[in-house]
Amino acid sequence: MTPSVPPFRIGLGYDSHRLGNGGPLRIGGVDVPAEVHAIGHSDADVVLHAITDALLGTVCEADIGRLFPNHSDENRDRDSCDFVHEALRRVRHHSMDIVNIDCVILAERPKMAPHIDAMRHAIAELLDITIDRVSVKAKTGEGIGAIGNEAAIASHVVVLVHAI
Repeated sequence: MTPSVPPFRIGLGYDSHRLGNGGPLRIGGVDVPAEVHAIGHSDADVVLHAITDALLGTVCEADIGRLFPNHSDENRDRDSCDFVHEALRRVRHHSMDIVNIDCVILAERPKMAPHIDAMRHAIAELLDITIDRVSVKAKTGEGIGAIGNEAAIASHVVVLVHAI
């Protein structure tokens, strides 16, 4: 007997990267003008990486690190949109679709507010959903820890999906 799939499922995603000199900073599918960039094997977009893991979590699939290992040359400098597309394909393979997505960016600088709408549009287009189903917020580290000291950037994402 196969257990029934609940009509709604939630996924949680998280990612963080160290920051290095020289920009721009790729975040939420948008190049944000900055004096820093995220250091990573791919384009190091923390929001898209967290979205990928949140989507994969909704259908209990392998995480981003197992699907797109950072030791693979194939993933060097890879566009994180590729990761999101694969995660979305897997969600739809399980006959699920996105209800809404809520993203939080943790960064001391640059200020994200001027770029939030562009990020919402980019994420909505990437996920093939309307913008009213995409929330993006930014918080600082208040001078505490790696984020507050401008040494790192991070993102938390929650996504709700439903059976179609």
